[in-house]
Amino acid sequence: MIQLFRVHKTFGKDVEALADVSLDIRKGEFVFLTGGSGAGKTTLLRLIFRDLLPTSGQILVAARNVVRLPKREVPALRRMVGVIFQDFKLLMERTVAENLHLVARALGTPEAAARRKIGYLLRQVGLLHRASETPYRLSGGEQQRVAIARALMNDPLILLADEPTGNLDAELAADVIRLLREVNARGTTILLATHNATLVKEQAKRTVVLKAGRVVEDNGT
Repeated sequence: MIQLFRVHKTFGKDVEALADVSLDIRKGEFVFLTGGSGAGKTTLLRLIFRDLLPTSGQILVAARNVVRLPKREVPALRRMVGVIFQDFKLLMERTVAENLHLVARALGTPEAAARRKIGYLLRQVGLLHRASETPYRLSGGEQQRVAIARALMNDPLILLADEPTGNLDAELAADVIRLLREVNARGTTILLATHNATLVKEQAKRTVVLKAGRVVEDNGT
């Protein structure tokens, strides 16, 4: 589902964010990407949904070569990939439902179908009763669940999560992970970046460890 072949990413002349990274993440896997601050986790995720291009190496996502993909085909790639950010990136002046509706509009989803999908996803994340409220009135855990629902609006084959529990306490973090495991059980491939070693140990999933931009451990190979 996601393959990286000897990927390097350098910023400027001498800032090496990733060095010789090769990975093979299979369809339906739930994989933790760990490492300290500056290890290269966010850079790797950004390369997968082509927010960045590698300095060298190749990246395949659902059999598409991300590096060689024409710009006109990038939107189609991103429709296959849902992204959850640590800081949620919700539009705070819009309601919960409106945050999701904007995605539906960008996808060209018919209005009636969009309303059904929004209702279904908010019910799944336990927030249907907060649909008409703005994110300002939600807790951090609730905002993260809205971000998850938004990432699922396009029925992604792949879900990338960048420190989705980083701003949450242990109980709320467990709720988010439980929800993501349910999404994974329905067939979505998940790559989750986190520096939380305790969380990773508790979940007992495949773990890829980055250090200074290099893969130093992968218990799934």
